[in-house]
Amino acid sequence: MHALVRNGFFLLGLLFAAPLAAQNMAAGANSVIVIDSERLFLNSDFGKRVAREIEARGTELAAENRRIEAELAQAEKDLTDTRASMTPEGFRPLADAFDTRVQATRQAQAEKSRALNTLLDQEREVFLSTAGPVLQELMLELGASVVLERRNVVFSASNSDITAVAIGRLNIKLGEGADVSPVPVPAQTTPEQTTPEQIAPSQD
Repeated sequence: MHALVRNGFFLLGLLFAAPLAAQNMAAGANSVIVIDSERLFLNSDFGKRVAREIEARGTELAAENRRIEAELAQAEKDLTDTRASMTPEGFRPLADAFDTRVQATRQAQAEKSRALNTLLDQEREVFLSTAGPVLQELMLELGASVVLERRNVVFSASNSDITAVAIGRLNIKLGEGADVSPVPVPAQTTPEQTTPEQIAPSQD
C-alpha cells in the first residue's frame, strides 16, 4: 500500500507551490518549507481510516481466496477420481468446464484485488483535493512562499519540515474524512466453482 501512496503523493509538492512553515518556526516571507506527503497521508486520521478499511477488505479477500482454494482442490480431486471410470472423450468436457471455472475465478479474484487498489487511489485523491485548502490556509498563516516535497530536498533545516503541524491541522479540519470519502468498491460475485492461482487446471 505504501508504494501506491508514494506514487500519488509526488504531486502534492506541485499542488502547493506556495507553502506552509515548520513546527515552531517563525516563517517569514520567501521561506521555504518541507512536507513529507506520504507521512502526511498515512499518519493523518484520514489516512489511518483508509488503511484500516483497505486492510479489513484485504483480509476478507484473503479469507475468501483460501475458502475457494479449498473448494476447488476438492472439486479437482473429485474430477480426478471420476476420470478413472470414464473414457477420454467423456471426461474431456468435464475437464474443460472445470478449467473454465478456474480461469473465471482467477479473473474475478484479480478484479477484486484491483478494486482495492482503485479504492486506495480514489481515497488518496479525495484526501489531496480536500486537504488542499487546509494546507493553503496554513501556508498563509505561516507566511511561507515555497513548499517542497521532502524526498526531493537534499539538505534542509530540521525545523523546515512542517509535516506534523500539517497533520494536526488536517486532523482538526477533516477528521477521518468518512463523510467526504468515496467507498466505490462494488460487491462482486464469484463463479460457482473456482480456484485461486495456486490450483493448476486439470490435465488429461
